[in-house]
Amino acid sequence: MKIQLIRHATLWLEYGNLNILVDPMFMDPEVMPAFPDTPNDLRNPRVPLPETETDYTNPDLVIVTHTHVDHWDAAAAEQLRKDVPLLCQPGDENVFIEAGFTNVTAVDEKHEYHSVRFARTAGQHGTGEIGERMGKVSGFVLEADGEPGSYIAGDTIWCDEPAEAIRRYQPEVIVVNAGGARFTHGDPITMDGSDVAAVKRQAPGAHVIAVHMDAINHCMMSRTDLSSYLASEQLHEQVLIPRDGESFVFDSKL
Repeated sequence: MKIQLIRHATLWLEYGNLNILVDPMFMDPEVMPAFPDTPNDLRNPRVPLPETETDYTNPDLVIVTHTHVDHWDAAAAEQLRKDVPLLCQPGDENVFIEAGFTNVTAVDEKHEYHSVRFARTAGQHGTGEIGERMGKVSGFVLEADGEPGSYIAGDTIWCDEPAEAIRRYQPEVIVVNAGGARFTHGDPITMDGSDVAAVKRQAPGAHVIAVHMDAINHCMMSRTDLSSYLASEQLHEQVLIPRDGESFVFDSKL
């Protein structure tokens, strides 16, 4: 398995003989204003897409965990070919169909494509009223013969749903969306340092990768902040925090 962070939550996976693109956000830097009711007015995305040899506009399969604009944008809808197989959560399929995509599958629980088995997981995109306003979000577990079981948690805080996904699937690789994204009121809507630490402690034998930082204005925890927090918890060498464009290769232990 090879996994590459493109930018923010956009990932490229080479897994089970498939090239898989997750949560594509392809827009140029600063084309979008700051999210409303957030602690600063920095325009989005804050950084450009990285220079990489990966042809991430030509995947074999696309996964979209939810349709917030920092996970699926008009630039991705324009650049991706319309017949690419696309997996999403139930209720989001019309977004892609209306954009002209012709091979859309809303995954209720499980789905299999070629040699890869997918299971959709749940999460909480924040707490209380804000969490309700943020709507439904999903993660995906990937399994294939000879590959490490992998869990893409999506936009969720640490709560019962990701804990249950880890318990049930025992993934060897876990990708979490960190950054402690938040509005001017309420709690974070993605994982902060304590959440990332909780994931690692729940799955001490797994490779934990933290992404979703330094690209969108309401993600208040930077890579440097997260690294410092994890160091204070004696976990700084146990969580990978990739730069944009950085990749890792993992073999299955099973």
